[in-house]
Amino acid sequence: MDHLVRAREASEKGQIPQAVYEKIKERFSLVAEGIKRIEKASGTQYPVSYVEPSAILTGSPDVAFGYGILYARTLPVFFEERFQVVIQISAPLVAFGLKGTIHAILAHEFLHYLELVRKASRMELVSDEISSNLFENVYADSTRLFEPRAVFDDKTLLTHITKKFPAGFKDYKLDDKTEKMWVSKGLPVTKITLDANTVKLSAESIAKVAWDPALLAKIQEYEERESKLRKRKIY
Repeated sequence: MDHLVRAREASEKGQIPQAVYEKIKERFSLVAEGIKRIEKASGTQYPVSYVEPSAILTGSPDVAFGYGILYARTLPVFFEERFQVVIQISAPLVAFGLKGTIHAILAHEFLHYLELVRKASRMELVSDEISSNLFENVYADSTRLFEPRAVFDDKTLLTHITKKFPAGFKDYKLDDKTEKMWVSKGLPVTKITLDANTVKLSAESIAKVAWDPALLAKIQEYEERESKLRKRKIY
């Protein structure tokens, strides 16, 4: 898959300036590096991903700009009766994010991917809960993911994740750049509600999925590691 196809099309249609597309194209090497790093640290292939040529905003009165900024999303889709998880990476993250931030967000979405496959493969996930504000949504987000140490064998990557996601993602400099250099300049924006960022899958559609046995085996391995980590913490 061409990760930049949507961004290139947006540039060709005049939706984003050529200079912005060139910056995204140049800095995508940081994303590619992050994906390879995550695959090496986890022993699992990263899901399909692409750059969305817009800032993804969700309304909430409890944040600085009156809206929250989502820099990436994990989206379950059905294509030709096949279940596919796609990581949507926002253009502002690629254009303005530091290397550590980009890698941390990619790793965080990878954890979402694993959790989604784990629950869906066991028919435990038909519809995700809906939260009315970002604070509650961030809390729910952090409680339903794998312990990063059970998945990644990369101390630096783990440090990036810990610093950026102490209780939800925090990067005020990136937020400020996205506001001043993207949103305020009238570049494309996608506005979503929090319930649009939840997973809604029917039991019938999930039942038809042929899961990759190698991926399920890795998820089982991560669960065993996570269990050992919890026992160490308790004792």
